[in-house]
Amino acid sequence: TLVVFCAQSGSSFVIRNQANFSRQLLPLYYKHNNMASFIRQLNMYGFHKVVSIEGGGLKVDKDEMEFAHQFFLMGRPYLLENIKRKIPTSKGAGGGGDLDGARPNLVTKVLTDVKRMKERQDSLNSQLLAIKRENQVLWREVALLRQKHHKQQQIVNKLIQFLVTMVHSSRGQGLGLKRHYSLMLDNSPHRNRKLAKLEETLADNSAEPVSLFPTVRGLTSVEPVSLVSYRERSDLS
Repeated sequence: TLVVFCAQSGSSFVIRNQANFSRQLLPLYYKHNNMASFIRQLNMYGFHKVVSIEGGGLKVDKDEMEFAHQFFLMGRPYLLENIKRKIPTSKGAGGGGDLDGARPNLVTKVLTDVKRMKERQDSLNSQLLAIKRENQVLWREVALLRQKHHKQQQIVNKLIQFLVTMVHSSRGQGLGLKRHYSLMLDNSPHRNRKLAKLEETLADNSAEPVSLFPTVRGLTSVEPVSLVSYRERSDLS
């Protein structure tokens, strides 16, 4: 016959014969065979004795004992790791009262620290938000400055190209104008008329040919003519 087995509900185990259980099984796992000591061990780990009431009285067979635990369930061995030994609580003569009196102060201190931390966190969040806004403004300003710089660079490049074109064109046009102006002076009718009048005046005043340019010799009677011719030449040039 079985000495120990699980109940039909699967939430408890039954020891049928205490004498055989303590004599045959306890020495295999403990250094004693004391049933009372084993029951104390069960109570320390949270097991409690199940009392069966049949017909308003206790069960007749007193040699059979049943124990149960909330984590002792048949077919669920992974719950056994939750069965742990109870930690005994010992209270001193006045220790309990001091501890109870210290708890409100501790809770108040913790709440105060949490409140301060929350205030600091809110302040940091506000500063971070302000920094983000300033950063966005700076990025927009940088983008505008880049656009302005690009436009100014384009304007400067166009001005340089325009000046270079003007310099080249002015050089070519200056040579053409100079040559054309010299030809116009050479073929000018006014110049021809002045030269003819000057020659007629010289022919009337002297029989000798007089040079249109002043000489280095001494003053002669044709000195005024030479001065006039010099002035005329100056006007023509």
